[in-house]
Amino acid sequence: MEGFAVSHERNLECLVRAIQELSLARDLDRIAEIVRSAARELVNADGATFVLRDDDRCFYKDEDAISPLWKGLRFPIESCISGWAMINCEPVVVEDIYRDPRIPHDAYRPTFVKSLVMVPIRRLSPVGAIGTYWADQRRAGEREVALLQALADSTSVAMENVQLYRELEQRVEDRTRDLVTANRLLYDEACERERVEQGTLRLEMTDELSGLNNRIGFLRQAESALQDARRRGDSRLLLLHLVLEGLDGLDGEARVMAVARFLRERFGQGECLARLGGGVFLVLTRGEPESVKRRLRAALDSANAGARRPLALRIGHLGCGVDDDPQRLMRQAEDAALAGD
Repeated sequence: MEGFAVSHERNLECLVRAIQELSLARDLDRIAEIVRSAARELVNADGATFVLRDDDRCFYKDEDAISPLWKGLRFPIESCISGWAMINCEPVVVEDIYRDPRIPHDAYRPTFVKSLVMVPIRRLSPVGAIGTYWADQRRAGEREVALLQALADSTSVAMENVQLYRELEQRVEDRTRDLVTANRLLYDEACERERVEQGTLRLEMTDELSGLNNRIGFLRQAESALQDARRRGDSRLLLLHLVLEGLDGLDGEARVMAVARFLRERFGQGECLARLGGGVFLVLTRGEPESVKRRLRAALDSANAGARRPLALRIGHLGCGVDDDPQRLMRQAEDAALAGD
């Protein structure tokens, strides 16, 4: 009697441990690992299997046995004892497998099995079964069947938890993907808005024909250039007011574009170039006025060589400090151009 009590206590400890481990399982593989080992230990079996219902078939997902059984195989649910337990929603105790008509004897002949117990996982609409097997003929008692059924009931809860956990993970993943997509759309929309705004700003600041700054663009770029000059410690800049004559006529637009290319080639990207209309251009640069003017005239003479209609250039210049106001400088440059050479 004392030995029975010790054995019963050990079995209860094994069951409690298995239930605790099942509560922490997060996937079906882990559940199968816990169940196959616990089932065998609970009833001191020579083998145990973890079987899942796969529509009208029984899938022997995992096993723990003294020799191979049916791991990884599928059988029609009507032709195997695990299927009988699922269909009838009740445990099966078989003392002699070769005397029970529900047993597919040919499937068992290559195995060690002489006796077995099969319990359904979930009494209502079973989702699987747990089988335990013995190499010696024996009849499992009610206590052993009850222990296995308790394990099976806990297994069904663990399987439902895994399903809920997967659904939760999927919802989180879907939600995360939706948020990423929404953020990407917002980002793309912001980029497109910025691109349109930048395009609009460029149109507002650019002379359409020459591609140089217009009056608004020049004022904004000149303000930035003056700030850069202050940071560098430059004390003076040079503002040129250029009036090119001879741009009218049928080829006037082509000649304006040619002048724009001419100015870009003579001045760096960091210097401010603008067309105010007609043949009037502005250049904010650094350098000694007479030297810059000589270079411009020499370059223009070279461009005029052989031209059927040469351009004439009138240059006004104005020295400006880094703290000057661009609008005032522009007005002064226009006045200087009237007296330019």
